[in-house]
Amino acid sequence: MSERNRLPSLSDRYTDLFIPAEDIRRQLLDATPRVPSRSPPTSSSDSSPAPSEDPDRMQTSSTSTAIPVKNAFETRVADIKSPKSDINALILDYLTMEGYPKAAAKFSKEANLQPQQKGHSIESRQNIKEAILNGRIEVAITALNELDPEILDNDPQLHFSLLRLQLVELIRQCNGGDINPALDFATKKLAPRAALNKEFLKDLEKTMALLIFPHESLAPELDALLRSDLRLNTATKVNEAILERQARRREAAIRQLVKMRAWAENSARAKKKDLPDRIELGLYGEDDYNENGHEPMITT
Repeated sequence: MSERNRLPSLSDRYTDLFIPAEDIRRQLLDATPRVPSRSPPTSSSDSSPAPSEDPDRMQTSSTSTAIPVKNAFETRVADIKSPKSDINALILDYLTMEGYPKAAAKFSKEANLQPQQKGHSIESRQNIKEAILNGRIEVAITALNELDPEILDNDPQLHFSLLRLQLVELIRQCNGGDINPALDFATKKLAPRAALNKEFLKDLEKTMALLIFPHESLAPELDALLRSDLRLNTATKVNEAILERQARRREAAIRQLVKMRAWAENSARAKKKDLPDRIELGLYGEDDYNENGHEPMITT
């Protein structure tokens, strides 16, 4: 596909808006069910040619470039052209649901689409999400309560997850220093909730273990508490809870499409349908186009 005809990604056009393209691809891949790949059949064509073959024909054959034969599935995919309006709507939905207000506003104008949600509503979700991702959990909880106090009141699991993440951040700050702030917070905010729920108690005990062991040599299950994935997972749950409270879907349509596509491939392979040995998700732009012969999905 020529550079002139390539449909640019949002990361190409909105680099000033700091959309984490690689993080988005990683999240989509992590959310996708794993599809077992099939090993290509062993070919017997590598064996030496029969002596009876014509030497001139052999010479021509060895110097020519083999043209791979397309699978019937790939041919059908190549014949399907998604309307640009559908792709644009999918992009705008992603920007809106994931909380990129500036990019959503700019793209809706460029694509001549009506905004799916008011800018200030998207911005509120984005601010809460960014606060969590930056470890400012108290700020995020305050902002969430100002936006809708019933979200945490009606979801004890989410509330406990946020408070536990706040405890993790306090422990991170006092590593090797004064642990009293973390102990006080755990005693006042988390212990009363943990006393009423066995799962909460288990999570609290695991988190408090961070005060005992050196952070440089933690067991994998404890080390996971200090990784950025815990912030990301919590931020995602909070974003979904806000969307659900606003009577919207909990996740962007493209995430559902990626999962559906993986399910469809799994189902087809289980029924022994004729498919290529490998079908890319199309999350990496030009490389996927060149390998598969069809335009990749646009997700960033």
